[in-house]
Amino acid sequence: MSPEMHRHFHDELSQLKEHVLEMSGKAEQAVGRAVDAFISRDREMARSVIIRDADIDTLEVEIGDQITNLLARHQPVARDLRLVLAALKISNDVERVGDHAVNIAQSARTLSKLDASEPDPELGEMAQCAREMLASALTAFVRGDAALGREVCRQDDRVDALHRSIFQAWMTRMGDRPEVMGVAMEFMRVSRNLERVADLATNIAEDVVFLVEGTNIAHGGRS
Repeated sequence: MSPEMHRHFHDELSQLKEHVLEMSGKAEQAVGRAVDAFISRDREMARSVIIRDADIDTLEVEIGDQITNLLARHQPVARDLRLVLAALKISNDVERVGDHAVNIAQSARTLSKLDASEPDPELGEMAQCAREMLASALTAFVRGDAALGREVCRQDDRVDALHRSIFQAWMTRMGDRPEVMGVAMEFMRVSRNLERVADLATNIAEDVVFLVEGTNIAHGGRS
């Protein structure tokens, strides 16, 4: 590859990272707005999350096209190839984060029609943890920071613990008060979707570790 072609290639890699960050920022914001809509029973905010999901889908398509063109023109190898393929996988994971935000927004619209109790305080903590994991995973990708990627993976245990706590609490409430079943189901659905957001952030972090170190930690070895 000539010096000029090499420069163009790395310019395109920088643009690719920027587009992935833009997409992830929209997805992270969507999760936050969806949870806010759920807690405040704000149907219009929930509706806006659902509508704006099309923007995230469009960015995924654009990133896919950009990667296809980049591979065809430059035929990267070694770490450069891993970076491009990681960006493709990450954009797919981020699109799924957007889908989970839509699911939460749909639960918000359902909950707004029910005689709901006050929100579970752990749900807000869980949402914050999941969003922070997503932001940190993308920061690790941009910086090529494997240590930060491993830290994100370790944080997933906290989100899993909060999910179990929320699920168990609402199961107990349903046993004592069957009339809250509808409300409980929406809280547990939101908790499950937030757990999946954290899982996707973990997937991204694992991809970063593989990108930087060539080490697959997807099935353990997160130390």
